[in-house]
Amino acid sequence: MNDKIRMLLVEDEQTLADIIADTLGEKEFDVSVAYNGVEGLRRFDEARPDVVVTDIMMPGMDGFTFVEALRRRSADVPILFLSARSAVDDVVHGFEAGGNDYLRKPFGMSELVVRVKALVGRSRIAHASPATHYRIGRFAFDVARQRLNDGSHTQELSAREADILKLLCEHPDEVVPTPLILQRIWGDDTFFNARSLHVFITRLRRRLAADPSVRIVNARGVGYKLLC
Repeated sequence: MNDKIRMLLVEDEQTLADIIADTLGEKEFDVSVAYNGVEGLRRFDEARPDVVVTDIMMPGMDGFTFVEALRRRSADVPILFLSARSAVDDVVHGFEAGGNDYLRKPFGMSELVVRVKALVGRSRIAHASPATHYRIGRFAFDVARQRLNDGSHTQELSAREADILKLLCEHPDEVVPTPLILQRIWGDDTFFNARSLHVFITRLRRRLAADPSVRIVNARGVGYKLLC
């Protein structure tokens, strides 16, 4: 039985794509390769992969546009961005487009393997478990569908926003340490990721602003607490 992880790699730099495919193919992966976003969408429909790894800067259709189109085909497949672009705005854009993780070039092959396996593992656990719902003040939070509903309006959350909000919901009225959030959501607690976390917390506060009883409080130097 073939129990390899099916991965779709979308990378316009053919030499790098071939190196990744050959290296991961020797491990626990069955890698399909596309060299641009348009080909990537076609290959996705053919291969139905367990995980997608994509570059951002590609001719014709960039990685952000590719992922937005891919999300219209599948809301569930985990997606990891590979890119030399490391500005916070680029990272946030990637998560808003529908990505689940972001790995900056240059990267070590072992780190790529660990990141991809972690994404696939979380995805399989999520599919094996029933959908989880939380009540946050007047909001109903549907974790599986990444939606917030206040009874009259539904907001679609990015994957990263949903992950952070779920973690806060799992610890009601408790301060969740920043290093724990970074390790659970990003996989490391670097300063760069801490800045990204601040951006997503700000966005979540805006989404929850319709109910004044709901607040995400910053315990300075410690972490964040969800009050509702």
